[in-house]
Amino acid sequence: MTTMNYIGLDVHKKTISYCVKDVSGRIQQEGKIGSTRRELDCWMKTLPQPWTVAMEATIFSGWIKVAHPLMLRAIAAAKKKNDQIDASKLADCLRCDFLPECHMMPAAIRDRRRTLRYRHLLARQMVQMKNRVSGPLMETGVEYKQATAAQGELLPGIALREQGGSSEHTAAVEAQPGDDRALSKDRVRPGQLSPARSGVGRPDQTTPNGSWRGSDHCTDVALEIGDVSRFRSIKQAISYCGLCGDERSLADKAMRMPLSKQRNKHIQRALVEAAKLAPRQNHEMAVIYDQERQKGNSNRATLAVARKMVAYLLAVDRQQRDFVPAEERRTTAA
Repeated sequence: MTTMNYIGLDVHKKTISYCVKDVSGRIQQEGKIGSTRRELDCWMKTLPQPWTVAMEATIFSGWIKVAHPLMLRAIAAAKKKNDQIDASKLADCLRCDFLPECHMMPAAIRDRRRTLRYRHLLARQMVQMKNRVSGPLMETGVEYKQATAAQGELLPGIALREQGGSSEHTAAVEAQPGDDRALSKDRVRPGQLSPARSGVGRPDQTTPNGSWRGSDHCTDVALEIGDVSRFRSIKQAISYCGLCGDERSLADKAMRMPLSKQRNKHIQRALVEAAKLAPRQNHEMAVIYDQERQKGNSNRATLAVARKMVAYLLAVDRQQRDFVPAEERRTTAA
């Protein structure tokens, strides 16, 4: 009778430390190989069958059992820590079924999500550089047009030199990037990464805030959440979106905590931005915002609207139908 062999991998850029254990925990193999496909293929041929592999979450792979790094604190807090010990502990976690696995998105969603996140990075850097350029110009009193460098209307370095600006200001201004054509109208837009084209959701899906249907926020939500069936409850989805705090309760006394840092920060940003706009365009969201605003402050009200939007989006995706506002439901029923 063949028994399962459990393998733990401690992956680095150039080397991979491995540890192979049987069901009883005895070490069968242990060593180090290079982080190349050729060496991995040769090493896999030498492994005893059958086997299963576990590794800590890194950027290198998405097809084997990936452990949540925050849940593996025993490895980081150990007194003796090296690659061989880390691989051995990962193998023990896999062997004893103590491995806290993290969800891996399908490859198609990961590719489109990577593109969208890179677009957000470009947008942030573009705004940062525009502010960096306009600061020295306003500081020295130079007149300039608020236009993009791609249109050829912003030549701050030349204008600053002509009006007697200092060399430090001129150097800071001329350090701007070439242009922002990567985000222009004829380039990739959020709609080109919409859920309908990415295999997430449906093309006719309407969101609780109808104004951002098919926009950047809708694309963020669809690509960052992925398959909604992995959330057993609305509370899990709210926790994943970073709209609640950590739970701290000692001696029957619950402590109020800030928003948890263990969250998907990308979808948190999209939902908070959408929650600030939703009360202006949706009566139901405006009622929720006003009720929470009376109990606390505007930040509390924004979070309440964002949580309600998560609940609506989860229900829409699970039932595979469009979102119908409460006003339209009452009109149809009448």
